[in-house]
Amino acid sequence: MKDFLVKEIINTDLGKEIKAIGFEKTYAANVVDKYEYKNLKIFGLNAPQANILKQTALSLGADCATHREVITGKIDSADCILGGSVSTLRKIAAKLEHQPFGLKFLKDAILKQLNDYPADTQLVGILNLTQNSFSDGGLYYDLDAAKEKFLSLIKDGADIIDIGAESTKPFAEAVSAELQLEKLMPILDFARDKNIKISVDTRSAEVAEEVLSHGNYIINDVSGLDYDEKMAGVIAKHNATVIIQHSKGTPETMQLSPIYENLMDEIFLSLSDKIKKAHTAGIENIILDPGIGFGKTQAHNIEIIKRIAELKSLRYPVMLGTSRKSFLGVPNEDNALKDSLTLAYNSLAIQSGVDFLRVHNVKLHRAFLNSFQQNSPNY
Repeated sequence: MKDFLVKEIINTDLGKEIKAIGFEKTYAANVVDKYEYKNLKIFGLNAPQANILKQTALSLGADCATHREVITGKIDSADCILGGSVSTLRKIAAKLEHQPFGLKFLKDAILKQLNDYPADTQLVGILNLTQNSFSDGGLYYDLDAAKEKFLSLIKDGADIIDIGAESTKPFAEAVSAELQLEKLMPILDFARDKNIKISVDTRSAEVAEEVLSHGNYIINDVSGLDYDEKMAGVIAKHNATVIIQHSKGTPETMQLSPIYENLMDEIFLSLSDKIKKAHTAGIENIILDPGIGFGKTQAHNIEIIKRIAELKSLRYPVMLGTSRKSFLGVPNEDNALKDSLTLAYNSLAIQSGVDFLRVHNVKLHRAFLNSFQQNSPNY
């Protein structure tokens, strides 16, 4: 009997693979959707909705998993996992247009997930004006040192520079708005004519109000608009962009045995709620951050990095901050090793289409990005 040789195709350019086997070139692009598969988790359907979705999927050769009691009507709501080729999922969405129980609105939600959301990863350089930051606390507390570091980040290839005057490392105490502004304003004045985007890392609405009154800055709120109830209103007032981060607890408490029943679902749903909160306040320009190290174990952090692309389903740019953090597992090693490990993890996120990487070593990441982009035709 003949031995059959089989291999899995791991190539994002399916059109190229289809043409390579001799398929009609003019039609190749039209069949790619038949070979690309997606699994979509749909939250909180009622029993009739879940039943109709399941039957619609099965009728078209796709699959839809849901709670075993949906068919009996013993439960009020359930999540579903809908899986199939992109081509089939489009057909399912089209059929939902004519279904009752509000399922026609699910059609648009499904179709949004079938559209590519490409990213050209940008680098966010870190400038800490603190005495106690975990990696470089005290190095740039002096204004002249901060200015020098700011210019070096530009030279090394930063797209954005994130400036903070309050450490939010585990167990760090809050810093007053007055002290933050005392450190922030001089460097922001220095940066005014440097033609680079700046984000200000603060949880304080008072700090945000003052800096936004002097310029068009991004506000990086690691509390995700939770720490200061006035923050959302301030950002909306100035029509600023906000980086909304997921965190479990506060810096003083977040690393005290963080527990999740379903890590990625909980982060996803929390960020979804924060988006709604931002929209209610009048904020439209949003960047999402899953909050590596903010109420997560080492295993949690690694799972987030591997599955970072799931957060793209929220349809906003995603930022990741892994740089030199303790989850790397080398707390007593020098920054050269920490930066190498940071790059290794960040390379996974780059391949997953992450929009922003917040890093200490911009030069190393810029060199990698340049090499990766030049030598990866599918990037």
